Amino acid sequence: MSDEKKVFVTAINCMDGRVQLPVIEWLCREYNTDYVDSITEAGPNKLLAENRFSMQTSFVKANVEISVKKHGSNLVAVIGHHDCAGNPTDKEKQVQHIKAAIETIMSWGLNVNVIGLWVDDHWAVHKIK
Repeated sequence: MSDEKKVFVTAINCMDGRVQLPVIEWLCREYNTDYVDSITEAGPNKLLAENRFSMQTSFVKANVEISVKKHGSNLVAVIGHHDCAGNPTDKEKQVQHIKAAIETIMSWGLNVNVIGLWVDDHWAVHKIK
């Protein structure tokens, strides 16, 4: 095994299996990373946009902290997608949720870059501006 340090990023993604590989492949390609720590929840962009204390948000936050502190992840991506059962709304509303979720994650004080991603109806990944 190589002593070379491996690079991690973190994906807060929907549990929907259709979005897992497209997001992992996109993050590895766009951020030249070795590994993607995946934290999954149904409709995580809505969950984090609401920013309410719950077992679910506590779980997500605790796992992001492990990824950042133990794996050295320097990027956290929060993802929304087309046809989401956990957040069954249109793209515009989901993008609003992604942007609010970014603010929630940034409020955790982890000193990492936070981005938003949208996965469309062809399972293509798009970075939210």
